Amino acid sequence: MGKADLHLHTRVSDGFATVEQLLEYVEHSTDLDVIAVTDHEDAAGGQRAIELAVKRRYRFEVVVGAEVTTLQGHLLALYIDSAPKSFRSIERTIDEIHRQGGMAVIPHPMSWLTRSISLRTIDRLYGRREMGTWFDAIELGNPSPAGKQTASRARVLNRRWGLPETGGSDAHHLLHTATGWTEFAGSSARDLRRAIASGGTAANASGYPSLRTIGYRRTALGLLWGYAATPRKMLRLGRAPRSEA
Repeated sequence: MGKADLHLHTRVSDGFATVEQLLEYVEHSTDLDVIAVTDHEDAAGGQRAIELAVKRRYRFEVVVGAEVTTLQGHLLALYIDSAPKSFRSIERTIDEIHRQGGMAVIPHPMSWLTRSISLRTIDRLYGRREMGTWFDAIELGNPSPAGKQTASRARVLNRRWGLPETGGSDAHHLLHTATGWTEFAGSSARDLRRAIASGGTAANASGYPSLRTIGYRRTALGLLWGYAATPRKMLRLGRAPRSEA
C-alpha cells in the first residue's frame, strides 16, 4: 500500500521549514510515497517542490496543492496549477478547483479551532450534489489539535455523506510530517488520485511529537504565525479580502 501526506505547509505560508528542508526530511526521515504541499492561498510551494523532486530524483512524488480560505472556511485544493482566489464562496472555489482538473478536500472538518467548513455548509452542498458542486474527499486523519477535535464526529457523519477519506499531518514543523497519512493502492501520485476518485483510500493518524520536543516557544510562535498567514498573503499580493458570493 502507498502512503501519502496530503496536508503540508512550508515557509511559503506559515510553515517553519523551507520547501527544500521539507523535501529532504521526507526523503530521509519518512516512508511517504506521495506528499502534497498545501500552503495557504499559494501553490508556489508545491510547484517548487515538484521541480526539486524531479531535479534531485527523490523517491517520492509531489502533488501541487493549496489551502484556500473560502467564505465558509478552509478548503484543500489538490492537483492544481494555481491557487484559486481567496474569500469566495465555497461553491465558486470548488468549481474553480474542478475547472483546473483538481480535487477539493475538506480539511479539519467542523473544527472551531481554525477556519473550518461547518456541518451546515457540508449538508447544504450534500443536498445539491447532483448539480455537480460537491467535495472530492474529506480529511479524517489529521493529528493537529484542530483535526483531532472533531475527527470522531466527522467519521460518523461521513457515513451519510459517503466521501472518500484522506489523511494529512497539517504539518507546520518538520517533526509533524507523516503523522497523518492516506493509504492507497499503488505508490504514485496518479495511483493516489485514482484511489481517491474511487473511494479506495484510508485515513490514518498517529500523534504530534510533544510540545517539549518541538519547543514551547516555537509552538506558540507557530500558532501566531499560522493565524496571520492569510492576512500576510493578502497584503503581499496587494489585494484585500473580497466578499464575493
